[in-house]
Amino acid sequence: MDKAPLIYPTADDWLAAPHKRVLLFGMSGLGKTHLSTLLRDAGDWFHYSVDYRIGTRYMGEHIADNAKRHAMQVPFLRDLLLSDSIYIGSNITFDNLAPLSSYLGKPGDPAKGGLPFDEYMTRQDQHRAGEIGALLDTGYFIDRAMDIYGYPHFVCDSGGSICEVVDPGDPADPVLTALAARTLMVWIQGTEAHTAELVRRFDRAPKPMYYQPDFLHAAWDAYRAETGGAADAIDPDAFVRWTYARALAHRQPRYAAMARGWGVSVCADAVAAVKSAADFDALIARALEQP
Repeated sequence: MDKAPLIYPTADDWLAAPHKRVLLFGMSGLGKTHLSTLLRDAGDWFHYSVDYRIGTRYMGEHIADNAKRHAMQVPFLRDLLLSDSIYIGSNITFDNLAPLSSYLGKPGDPAKGGLPFDEYMTRQDQHRAGEIGALLDTGYFIDRAMDIYGYPHFVCDSGGSICEVVDPGDPADPVLTALAARTLMVWIQGTEAHTAELVRRFDRAPKPMYYQPDFLHAAWDAYRAETGGAADAIDPDAFVRWTYARALAHRQPRYAAMARGWGVSVCADAVAAVKSAADFDALIARALEQP
């Protein structure tokens, strides 16, 4: 497909723009939130976190209800809940998305915290719907940030799974079309060394993730065939560790297609060197100068 029109066609257009609006995408851990926080702290950038929006607007009730189900199994807490004597809610923040990832969960042995695969897939489907909704809310938040708070600039901090809920090769993809019409989409591209470090980091602390359904079903079937384990005997952490590197390899060409058809790319090392909003402006200007 031909490249979609960019809202800032040239570096000069970007540098002269009175309203800078970007969406950052790429693998989790390469600098999206670092840049977003730096820009927010500069004072005139509004920081929109897609994961936070998913965990509050779209999955907040699911998260809270799941906590209540567990609390109802404890007689003391059950009595307090039934008498409206306590409140259970999710204390999700930009810096603490644990309630969302904990709810998403991992499939496998319930004795090790695993979920039945069907329940796991239900939660994956809920996340997919929430992520699409949160991405499509970007335009609303651009307008809201300006109309209510007067922020001239806007950064959308997308989740690592954005590439799983869009079709980069479809010029009519509704999510990408909406995003490209309002933001400059910027891929933070890592190297093989970055990927290896992300895998090492994940091995130390495996966490739940969203995966494309076809990929996830294939991974689950392949892992069970390789280990010979029953579904309810799979070690949840072992499965997600096994899956993670494969997920990164699955996502890389999808990120590249998004940048090629819908935006621009910057390297993760250059992102790590950004210390100010002016540095960020220069980084994006250089990306727009690339053929």
